[in-house]
Amino acid sequence: MLKISGLTKQYKGQNAPAVSGLDLEVRPGEIMAFLGPNGAGKSTTIKCITGILPYDTGSIEICGYNLKSDPIQAKMNIGFVPDNHATYENLTAIDYINFICNIYRVPVEERKERIDELAEMMSLTQAMNKPINSFSHGMKQKVSVIAALVHKPKLWILDEPMTGLDPKSAHVLKELMRKHCDEGNSVFFSSHVLEVVEKLCDRLAIIKGGELIEVMSMDALRDKKSDLSLEEFFLSVTDNNYESEHSYTEE
Repeated sequence: MLKISGLTKQYKGQNAPAVSGLDLEVRPGEIMAFLGPNGAGKSTTIKCITGILPYDTGSIEICGYNLKSDPIQAKMNIGFVPDNHATYENLTAIDYINFICNIYRVPVEERKERIDELAEMMSLTQAMNKPINSFSHGMKQKVSVIAALVHKPKLWILDEPMTGLDPKSAHVLKELMRKHCDEGNSVFFSSHVLEVVEKLCDRLAIIKGGELIEVMSMDALRDKKSDLSLEEFFLSVTDNNYESEHSYTEE
């Protein structure tokens, strides 16, 4: 579904790459969490995958399409929820979603049913004819979720998706993520909410200083570190101070 090989991205004027030689694969039917401390390279990686940022070396394939040589087909298979709910805020929610449908060539006869279903699930039905610039942060996040799913993408990418959502909407979003994967698709998401990651994801990848340092399934994590929570394990591999203060012994 998603295959990243040797991805390297260095910003102009920086001494070290933001992402260095990253290799990662997201399989069909799985939810993969992408974890790391602030500044680790999570958002840079996601922006490279979605085509927002160019990258220096390496390759990215989405559903078999190379992002550089076949960018349109690659992006047609992506649904993206950014961390800043970027939308055209002068449009109404329904006009914005229809605009997204036009971009992804969603047939007109299928749009209404899809939009109505998603709007109802996200408790946004009554606000769809209102301008987005009148919405709260959480409502804008809901619009971003609908826009990312309305074209039924194979790969759903989310950057801190729970930010600003009320408990009911966060619960619905988690159900949507699992349903999306149960249908053979994939979800790749970053989050600082480790309780959600621990309960929801199938595998996790941890990045630190632009380099991938851990990739494992949640089952393997539970077997390997049965005495540690995900939070404790995450801190043990990303925080040197925590590691020195909290030692543990592997079985």
